[in-house]
Amino acid sequence: MEGDVAGMTSVLAADGREVIGFVEYRQRRKGDLLDTRRVTRFRDGSSDEDYAVARVVDGTLEGLHGRAIIRDADGEELLDWHIDVPGGRVHGFVLDGDERQHFDERVDLPTATYWGPLIFIVLKNFEENAVDDRLIFRTVAPTPMPRAIDLELVREGAARVTRTGGDLETIRFTLRPSIHWLVDPIVQRIAPTSEFFVRSSSPPALARFVGPRNYGGQKVVIE
Repeated sequence: MEGDVAGMTSVLAADGREVIGFVEYRQRRKGDLLDTRRVTRFRDGSSDEDYAVARVVDGTLEGLHGRAIIRDADGEELLDWHIDVPGGRVHGFVLDGDERQHFDERVDLPTATYWGPLIFIVLKNFEENAVDDRLIFRTVAPTPMPRAIDLELVREGAARVTRTGGDLETIRFTLRPSIHWLVDPIVQRIAPTSEFFVRSSSPPALARFVGPRNYGGQKVVIE
């Protein structure tokens, strides 16, 4: 069950010591539609933005449409593309040097296609969907050109997260491409392994995320 949620949290550098930005997240459910928006703003002026709409059908979350925008420190858009799951279409542009390279591609996007903030909703419902501690779904990743790939969530086991005020008992999950990097090294470069540390509460709560900011590869920590 997903309802209205809003919040903000800090983004830390890879060593977990310096605050380099913050994430603002808003989620709203209107009937059978779930509207999610996430904006991450960094101290250098750059930002990443994700927007996703999904439909809840008989307790199942189906991706519908959304948008992704990446801006540099001067506020110029480096990437802006739209995802249409029912239409199997991804269109928009990426900045190649000083020129915008536009694209409009047909892509195989099943209803189990999730990106941006929808991925954590998939993680929160891991128990109901996983087989042998694994769950596979489709996503669209910027390379910076869009590329549809399958990602695999894997439950790795118990892990302790040390934070100010005490330790937290969590379950560690990894998110990585389902294709081995030796088979497709490009996929490994654009979608390296991410780690989620989740508390076994109801609903499950994210204690820590460690992984790439975007296709650029900058590693960040979110707590």
